[in-house]
Amino acid sequence: MNSDQVTLVGQVFESYVSEYHKNDILLILKERDEDAHYPVVVNAMTLFETNMEIGEYFNMFPNEVLTVFDSALRRSALTILQSLSQPEGVSMKQNLHARISGLPVCPELVREHIPKTKDVGHFLSVTGTVIRTSLVKVLEFERDYMCNKCKYVFMVKADFEQYYTFCRPSSCPSLESCDSSKFTCLSNLSSSPARCRDYQEIKIQEQVQRLSVGSIPRSMKVILEDDLVDSCKSGDDLTIYGVVMQRWKPFQQDVRCEVEIVLKANYIQVNNEQSSGVIMDEEVRKEFEGFWDSYKSDPFSGRNVILASLCPQVFGMYLVKLAVAMVLAGGIQRTDATGTRVRGESHLLLVGDPGTGKSQFLKYAAKITPRSVLTTGIGSTSAGLTVTAIKDSGEWNLEAGALVLADAGLCCIDEFNSLKEHDRTSIHEAMEQQTISVAKAGLVCKLNTRTTILAATNPKGQYDPQESVSVNIALGSPLLSRFDLILVLLDTKNEDWDRIISSFILENKGCPSKSEKLWSMEKMKTYFCLIRNLQPTLSDVGNQVLLRYYQMQRQSDSRNTARTTIRLLESLIRLAEAHARLMFRDTVTLEDAITVVSVMESSMQGGALLGGVNALHTSFPENPGEQYQRQCQLILEKLELQNLLSEELRRLESSRGLSIVT
Repeated sequence: MNSDQVTLVGQVFESYVSEYHKNDILLILKERDEDAHYPVVVNAMTLFETNMEIGEYFNMFPNEVLTVFDSALRRSALTILQSLSQPEGVSMKQNLHARISGLPVCPELVREHIPKTKDVGHFLSVTGTVIRTSLVKVLEFERDYMCNKCKYVFMVKADFEQYYTFCRPSSCPSLESCDSSKFTCLSNLSSSPARCRDYQEIKIQEQVQRLSVGSIPRSMKVILEDDLVDSCKSGDDLTIYGVVMQRWKPFQQDVRCEVEIVLKANYIQVNNEQSSGVIMDEEVRKEFEGFWDSYKSDPFSGRNVILASLCPQVFGMYLVKLAVAMVLAGGIQRTDATGTRVRGESHLLLVGDPGTGKSQFLKYAAKITPRSVLTTGIGSTSAGLTVTAIKDSGEWNLEAGALVLADAGLCCIDEFNSLKEHDRTSIHEAMEQQTISVAKAGLVCKLNTRTTILAATNPKGQYDPQESVSVNIALGSPLLSRFDLILVLLDTKNEDWDRIISSFILENKGCPSKSEKLWSMEKMKTYFCLIRNLQPTLSDVGNQVLLRYYQMQRQSDSRNTARTTIRLLESLIRLAEAHARLMFRDTVTLEDAITVVSVMESSMQGGALLGGVNALHTSFPENPGEQYQRQCQLILEKLELQNLLSEELRRLESSRGLSIVT
């Protein structure tokens, strides 16, 4: 860039900042620490609209333009400081940085995959997941040298492309042309804090759910400096705005020079809580509210439309679809007065004979959840699931595994019984406490794993209904007690069922017809992202039913002792909240509590009231309202809550106009 272009860019940016970011700069001027680094986040779209030429220069010379932006920020901060009538409590800050965000969405500027060689020198936004973070180091980036002959003092900057090494100049750069090649490094100046900055490297990997089958996820290093340091941790989903650059180790004779591509970050946006690719606006919300209004008189029919749209390639299996939908909706995470976290995520284990469609549910669930990792037991180790310590250029770093990468999302583990014994025990803490504590190679830390686990396993040999589920699948009680639901899918020889299934498969093979009623994958994604923001509260009647059921389970002779602990009550609460979310409600009603009790009874973890049910042969009810009414009568009578039963039957009668015989 020539001097005219630099002046133009500086002037335009200065006027832009004083117009749009005056308040931001005032807040920075009021800060106490004068040596700290302060960011000013600038929206690229708004900036380029004010002057299109800046956009062109920015694309051509991003590094130079960013330096001009920083100096323009300092000038505008000085102007604002001088214009203040009462400059008390404000001070000038030298370390201001323009952080560019909100690039226009176009193929030239936005990447969902790791950039390649052709992108070197361009400013891009790259999306990825952090798999490794290094320690924060102190980096010396400037040194002063003095010419021994003419005593001229000049500054040399570290070369980014050669891992920040200092290249001594070949001759004296003074205007007097003394041609000296002898210099003294003024080390007492160069070691001052002003000449050093914080520096950290992180490693990002392409998002697993965006990869095609068979491709190995590529990764690249990202360089963070100053205020960007420590702004993210392993497992975070990021959008990084920065300049793609290349670097190489200093040359050595007869050694091949290896060039690597890195991203020098300018701004980092953490997207953990955001649902990637799903747009939430009022129109979407109103569409779903309209859907539920149309099913006001019979909400269970509305819910069953959603359940039928979940994994539509699998016929029937109403109970499994209901359980998967509740697990995907999730409960509410709570933190008590002591700061202890009670998890909101539910875990589901599908136990079944081969060919009962377990893996289909796992694949579908992974598709409709924004952050998901799908893995199999035989191909996973404890390090691959939790975290592994890696030595890179003489330093130990932690690299995140599947559970950490699925933080705030879903981790599907197929062939769960193929996990080795010590690998299975490593996920105990991840399932209940939602963290992984690491003590490897002198690195002691904790990583978040706030993830829902959806696991599938085959029974060990022929399933024996007389034995407990722990014996049938050879998994220990401590691990089983962490699953909120365990559904057993047994392939019993049933002629009618076989005939229905085979005709369903053959019809779909001929012409895979899309039903008008069923929701599309995109609509399901949007709905599940939307309902996870709801915060339903427990009603008194719901509380009463869940507590009574828990007490009955504790007193039952046929109870599973490993399961009927306080974890059972927590599971019931989580699932009731999840069902309320699924029904698009803000309160956990009696309907939610009854549904959860019936699902828990069908699970291998319950069975004290109604006995176990084979979830494989549960078909969608023709009249969901009547089915609920029967369940309600049966469960409330067993729980000896007659007063609630008569109230609920009266409510159903008034809402539907049905004549009900009690």
